[in-house]
Amino acid sequence: MDDLPVFTIIIPVKPAGAVRAVDHLRGKVDYPSDRYEVMVAEGRRPSRQRNLAAAGARGEILYFLDDDSLASPGFLRLAARHFEAPDIAAVGGPSLTPQSDSPLQRAFGAAFASPLGGGGVRNRYRCVGGARETDDSELILCNLAFRRDLFLDAGGLDGRLYPNEENELMVRLRRKGLRLIHDPALAVFRSQRPHLRAFVRQLFTYGRGRGEQIRLGGGHGIANFLPSFFLLYLCTLSFLGGVWMIPLFVYLLAAIISSLVEGVKSNDVRVSLLLPLVYPLLHLSYGAGLILGLISPRFRGRGAGDDAVTVRVVKSLEDRW
Repeated sequence: MDDLPVFTIIIPVKPAGAVRAVDHLRGKVDYPSDRYEVMVAEGRRPSRQRNLAAAGARGEILYFLDDDSLASPGFLRLAARHFEAPDIAAVGGPSLTPQSDSPLQRAFGAAFASPLGGGGVRNRYRCVGGARETDDSELILCNLAFRRDLFLDAGGLDGRLYPNEENELMVRLRRKGLRLIHDPALAVFRSQRPHLRAFVRQLFTYGRGRGEQIRLGGGHGIANFLPSFFLLYLCTLSFLGGVWMIPLFVYLLAAIISSLVEGVKSNDVRVSLLLPLVYPLLHLSYGAGLILGLISPRFRGRGAGDDAVTVRVVKSLEDRW
């Protein structure tokens, strides 16, 4: 048992927010009770919350979950095996949409997991293949573990970023020759946003975070800019016509085909009917956010300053659940 690494599970939450992840873990974790602790960090700056909790953690491995991430009982044992190699800096798995979600929420999840919607990051939202070395495109912070010494040596998450703070950190770690692992067996379940307005706000925030990451020197891949190009293209349609309409027709055809394919995968015709609306909202919201992140970043200094954060240990190494 002594050769098993000690984990600190860190869960950021808004002040007085519910923490479903803790309730789900309580009494169900298949790992020696004296080899893991659970910390909840309350505040309004998730990057800073995670960093402060990490600074006080007793574990060799930091496992970050979101407040609604529902992990499987054996997730720590599985992650521990991957960290046996000393050059593994981070290990994570996908975030899946539960079948109990509404048809609209499952349409959001299907869009994220599709080539048209999720593109190069779609493996964050689906189980495919086996465990493999990867880059930041397949890993997501709601289900991601870091080796604590490497995390702290790198300065933790950049407090100027939210979201995309984990991507920026993983890019830096890979530049040092360290490796990242994606394991679909480490999947957690998280419900998607409950309605269209929240979905649009989520994608706008994702895009803005990517734009800010680009301003800091990362995330330059051309695919990141395609939603913004699409938005700018649509803005030109009011005074350009003719063959200039062809890309729009191609996009609409691709959206219809993808909607049918994803509807078959979900075995729910309602998902197929909703996706032609979801795809444009996803792309346009993300594209608008990226443009704003590029031209008006919200940087407030690397440590993100004076925001109050309260870190509490809800299960210590000495406690038994």
